[in-house]
Amino acid sequence: MSRFGLALLVALALLPAPSIVSAQQPENAASTQPVVPSVSSATTAVPQKLEPASEGVAEASGRSQKGALVMSRELSPWSMFLSADILVKAVMVGLTLASLTTWTVFIAKIIEFSVLRRRLRNALARIVDARSLADAQQALGAKDSVLAFLLDAAMREARLSAGISSDSGIRERAASSCAEIVRAEMRRIRTGMGLLATIGAISPFVGLFGTVWGIMNSFIGISKSQTTNLAVVAPGIAEALLATAFGLAAAIPAVIIYNHFARVSKGYLELVSRSSGAAARLLSRDLDRSHGAAVARVAE
Repeated sequence: MSRFGLALLVALALLPAPSIVSAQQPENAASTQPVVPSVSSATTAVPQKLEPASEGVAEASGRSQKGALVMSRELSPWSMFLSADILVKAVMVGLTLASLTTWTVFIAKIIEFSVLRRRLRNALARIVDARSLADAQQALGAKDSVLAFLLDAAMREARLSAGISSDSGIRERAASSCAEIVRAEMRRIRTGMGLLATIGAISPFVGLFGTVWGIMNSFIGISKSQTTNLAVVAPGIAEALLATAFGLAAAIPAVIIYNHFARVSKGYLELVSRSSGAAARLLSRDLDRSHGAAVARVAE
């Protein structure tokens, strides 16, 4: 082969190399060109994704505000009572009945004491000028008062002891009968006060029992829910403390009313003691008068 042939072969071998490079460059350019629009499309897509997120935050805040309003409505005393445990409900119902009993006793005793004191004062005023048991009974008439009972007891003892010369024995027996009437009147006016004392003494402890039971259930619920969020803990504790509030609401008026009627009953018992003394004085006058009349007959 001549030199010309070798040069031609070398030229043919070298010619395809530029064509391969030129063919690969468009492919690489084509592969790298879509990168630019992808970046621009990503940057334009970002605001489209952020707008739903802001709407979700607004909706979540609205739901939280609505939840707070619902919680404020649910923490009313009536709703707390309805959502409380059955035992706590029973405690609160029992304390409510105890409170109603306290006020019923209060109204009844106010009426009773006002009537008894007015009646006894009027009876004492009528027998101020009486000279004997018979005059006192005539002045009173058929009145249903403790003074009428005392006069009847003294008159009955004087009648049953007729012919007995021992005046001291008659007075002792009459005083014993009058003391029984006074004790019976004391027991009668204290009716209902023992109930007030019981309600005032045990109501706080009953309410505390309901509170302990409710808090125990609240801690059990906290352990089950595995959260210490105040929104979860607060309703159960509030329901439990409501039982203590019921206990105090029942106990405080009961204690105040009991102390009031204790003072009023002492005043009324003083009037009863005055009535007993008035009956004893009238009996003593009758005995002295009959003894003087007997002495006068013997002197004649």
